[in-house]
Amino acid sequence: MDTSVVDATSVNVSSHLRRMAKTHPDRVAIYFPRYGVNPTGTTRYQTLTFRQLDLHSDAVAYGLARAGISAGDCVAVMVPPSLEFFSLVFGLFKAAVVPVLIDPGLGVRGIGRCLDDAKPVAFIGITKAQLARKLFGWGKSTIRLTVNVGYWRCFCDQTFSDFVSAMEPRKPFAAPAVTADDPAAIVFTSGSTGPAKGAVYTHGNFAAQLELLKTTFGIEPGEMDLCTFPLFALFAPALGMTCVIPDMDFTRPARIDPAKAFAQIQQFEITNLFGSPAVLRKLATAGSVPNKLMSLKRVISAGAAVPAQVIEAFSRLLPDTAEIFTPYGATEALPVACIGSREILTDTRYQTECGRGICVGRPLAGLEVRVIRISDESIPVWNDLLLLPQGEIGEIVVRGPVVTRIYRNRPEATTLAKIQDGDSFWHRMGDVGYFDESGRLWYCGRKSHRVITPTGTLFTEMIEGIFNAVPGVNRTALVGVQRNGVTYPVVCVEYKTPPRTANGVDEQLLRRAESFEMTREIQTFLAHPGFPVDIRHNSKIFREKLAAWADLKLGPKWQPSMPVITQVASTEGSG
Repeated sequence: MDTSVVDATSVNVSSHLRRMAKTHPDRVAIYFPRYGVNPTGTTRYQTLTFRQLDLHSDAVAYGLARAGISAGDCVAVMVPPSLEFFSLVFGLFKAAVVPVLIDPGLGVRGIGRCLDDAKPVAFIGITKAQLARKLFGWGKSTIRLTVNVGYWRCFCDQTFSDFVSAMEPRKPFAAPAVTADDPAAIVFTSGSTGPAKGAVYTHGNFAAQLELLKTTFGIEPGEMDLCTFPLFALFAPALGMTCVIPDMDFTRPARIDPAKAFAQIQQFEITNLFGSPAVLRKLATAGSVPNKLMSLKRVISAGAAVPAQVIEAFSRLLPDTAEIFTPYGATEALPVACIGSREILTDTRYQTECGRGICVGRPLAGLEVRVIRISDESIPVWNDLLLLPQGEIGEIVVRGPVVTRIYRNRPEATTLAKIQDGDSFWHRMGDVGYFDESGRLWYCGRKSHRVITPTGTLFTEMIEGIFNAVPGVNRTALVGVQRNGVTYPVVCVEYKTPPRTANGVDEQLLRRAESFEMTREIQTFLAHPGFPVDIRHNSKIFREKLAAWADLKLGPKWQPSMPVITQVASTEGSG
């Protein structure tokens, strides 16, 4: 037996595809709506079986070898979920070539910075991405091969069809051996709290993630997956699921068309749905659904905290046997902890409304999670004196097999985010939180978003949970506004509908503030027409932008006195 060929025992994530191709060759792996979904009529789908996906990814691997791209080289991938996307990425895995996965929503400068960090030798993308690459000079110092995933070459060396056309028929690609520590992919963060950074995933990271997802959620081969987030979609074939690609703009998940999504869920009897909180909100508030989504076994939502109201509303669409899970993690470490909708709706939501933060559940098997004292400085070496007692708010750190070790060509960021502990290391999540008496982890917000006033430190998710419970409020965001070197807390408010009077909902917010000790110093509320959010999930609030907006809205003459702020803003919105 040629052990260089990827098999089921390999640590390479593509081995799972090879196994499915052998055991269930004719099962459909990918359904792609070529001309969009017709929710009231017939939709034409292109398909790839597991055998075909295995062969197509072999063709990609051969194409890479012919082009002189070797194991460990980086290749930028800017292709939306499609048949080509899955073939391309699994082909890169097989060849032990490292795909660089970047959100197009990062913008021209953001993408350019990511490519400068990644230093790819090739760029494979759709025509729109190739035109942008040519126009803005992305990666021109390192890229030596360009492939257009389209009908024409479009300023590229090859089309994708030419790139994969000369594979050896019926001969599996002999993949180079990889170890658990070899790089498998570079996945960039969303850039919601600073420049996007490329987390280097190893083959061992991916193998651990697959096992953790399978055991945590009980995912079984043969299930049907509708994934509205491209990176998670890659796990579906590796887990033996059939992936149904939704008809949506993946850079604008909050704009998903509920009628199309519901039609696909019901047509294919989808069992697994992954979506950001914005997707769940859009589907939950879409109005009447012809029938309950009886085929769903589970819904997984991540990328930001999921409001209990959204979980409650979406739960009404599900059978009693199904549950919504909200795993906690980050691009650099996912999943870390998890909690289900039953526990949220019967217990933790009420504590969130009283300022305890958001419960993200218990750490998952094989992961160690700790809470340490808050610091904005690097921590080179672990010391047990860093640890805080149960119940005290601090910085969340984690170590385990799903945690990435470095950022690509960002040594300063790596030093700031990692703590060496012997042969292992801890990743600083950049979040603050605490453990309760039963071992559950509570998330209190981003470390960089905490508001330090003369009377103490305020944490976003704790404060916002209190005000989000006010009827008529969609969501709130705590920010700090400085005057004469002093930081004052201000709460920006996004209403469900504009209040009828300037003193309507605002008065309820004031009364709510008086009801809790931690919010009594807050008396300034600013109505905002729609919070700025991240591109990837449309859910993470850009509080830095809101802080600048609030400062401008209040004006230079706003001089609140401490410790009590007396001004209450009108409910007039402002962009």
